[in-house]
Amino acid sequence: MNVFAIGASRNIGYYSSLRLLDAGCNITFLLRSPSVFDTDESIQSYVRSGKAHLVKGDALVQSDVQHAWDEALTHGAVDLVLFTVGGLPSFKLSKGFVVSPSNLVTQSLLNVLCTMPSQQPKLRLITISSTGLTHSSFALIPFILKPLYALLSVPHKDKVGAERVIAHCAGWKWEVDSDEEPGDDILGERWLERDGLPAAGSFKNVLVIRPSLLTDGDCKAEKGGKKNAYRVKEGDFSAWTVSRKDVGHFVADAVLNRWSEFENKLVTIGY
Repeated sequence: MNVFAIGASRNIGYYSSLRLLDAGCNITFLLRSPSVFDTDESIQSYVRSGKAHLVKGDALVQSDVQHAWDEALTHGAVDLVLFTVGGLPSFKLSKGFVVSPSNLVTQSLLNVLCTMPSQQPKLRLITISSTGLTHSSFALIPFILKPLYALLSVPHKDKVGAERVIAHCAGWKWEVDSDEEPGDDILGERWLERDGLPAAGSFKNVLVIRPSLLTDGDCKAEKGGKKNAYRVKEGDFSAWTVSRKDVGHFVADAVLNRWSEFENKLVTIGY
């Protein structure tokens, strides 16, 4: 399997990529700083074996994304796009947690989709979103966590923008209140007219994952036992937390073993 990974230098993208590499996949990484892996022996071993390919570039720059696509395609048709872009948030008293730029995820995703090659069979795409993005999703969050999620309203607007883009491409019904609709500051003016953007409903090989509150805990799925397993369900459900390593476990499992079960769906994962 040939994979194009964007935003996989750390966290969910990184843990997912390691599992896919371990399973024999070939991965092209788009990285703002390829040196992030200089001392990472796990990745470097795959670089030496020709399974991991590091491309310098910024997902916010469409020509950089195109260059990374070109590199990925030298290893064969791309089977999967693993999109896990996310910024490092800072805290401001007036706004809560913020990420700069505020439309990082949405614009990076648009760049990926607008440069995506036409090929058969069509490639698959997985993107990471979040719980608590909309009023209905927020209502299911455990009460004690609601104040924390309220502080994430700014980066969550960006996640909503990315989900809006996916809903268009996949032909999903888009149901949000008017105050939740992402504006031009997130999506960009006349974003539906961007060259290369898949037509409405034309790209259904997608999986959107909404993790619960993310932690740096161990992968419980590897410990076995029903009580240690994460839960995955289409749509929203009430859950507390989930580790980034467990989300990585699910990504790899969905890609390698269960794609027909999760294709063209938005799912929540949590404990």
